[in-house]
Amino acid sequence: MKKLSFIAFALLIGTANAGTIEMKVYGLVCGFCAQGIEKTLRKNPATADVVVSLEDKLVAVATRDGADISDAELTRALTDSGYDVKGISRTQRSLEQIRAQLKQDKK
Repeated sequence: MKKLSFIAFALLIGTANAGTIEMKVYGLVCGFCAQGIEKTLRKNPATADVVVSLEDKLVAVATRDGADISDAELTRALTDSGYDVKGISRTQRSLEQIRAQLKQDKK
């Protein structure tokens, strides 16, 4: 039983500090929107990199090792900028994988 509890705890810790945060964001209409979101999110010291896809309404943030950004903080930053956050998920996909998928989807 202790082994199972340890595994569950390890999975929770890994999920809580995932390296990539993906968000569905509505209200993105132009390149200026994308630049504004990138600039806003890069101000956070936990942010390593940002990808914004207008077509997919996707904003993805890679966090620095050992760092995290709360859902509330991300939502506040985007809603304060005039956007509507519809969903936030933490994944293990790298931004390189996300960029490759977005590029593949355009073909």
